[in-house]
Amino acid sequence: MSDSVVEFKDMGSGVIQIKMQDKVHKNTFSEELVRGLIKAFETIKTQTKYKVVILTGYDSYFASGGTQESLLYLSEGKGKFTDTNLYSLALDCSIPVISAMQGHGIGGGFVMGLFADFVILSRESIYTTNFMRYGFTPGMGATYILPQKLGISLAEEMLIAAKTYRGEELQKRGISFPVLPRAEISEYALELAKTLAEKPRISLITLKDHLVASLREGLPKIIDQEVAMHEKTFHQPEVKDRIETLFGK
Repeated sequence: MSDSVVEFKDMGSGVIQIKMQDKVHKNTFSEELVRGLIKAFETIKTQTKYKVVILTGYDSYFASGGTQESLLYLSEGKGKFTDTNLYSLALDCSIPVISAMQGHGIGGGFVMGLFADFVILSRESIYTTNFMRYGFTPGMGATYILPQKLGISLAEEMLIAAKTYRGEELQKRGISFPVLPRAEISEYALELAKTLAEKPRISLITLKDHLVASLREGLPKIIDQEVAMHEKTFHQPEVKDRIETLFGK
């Protein structure tokens, strides 16, 4: 399967690569990208030959979060981020998922990547959970997965201050993920995937189910809480103004 903005590529040895490449929208969650991602993960459910997924982006972009149009849509109360479940695609996937974040991970894009079983960051790239920059509280499961993966202190800083960090800076802050030069990430991710794929598929699935059981069980409650916070924070006139004036800057 190949989509204009999502490439679904068999890498051999039971490894499948999902490459996000919506160059027009710089891998924000455009309708085309969202459809392509959902279709890709649905296809994986039906293919027992796959053992490992590599999720990656193009050039200097991994995933850039919501489009300006979608954020304005939410701010006007016309929908919720839960209308489309992107955040738990990697968590719900039965086989291990590697987020090869070779490029920038912004807002919900960074959060989506953190739900993978293995995360690789780029030294040069920018990573941020910038929800509060626009004045609304985080969504996409951010308030759940950041403390789990980064630790509570760094998670609170990223979520509340909404600062921007280079991968190299996060490495110095002691995150547990590999942080590599962008040019090395693709090869590193593929070698890791092949190492995982040496194991029996049923064993990979069984162990992943065990390791992420608490995450899968706890996430729905957090999502409900984030939606409730959005009801309080997303519909402020100031938020709409910030989305209109600050987006992309």
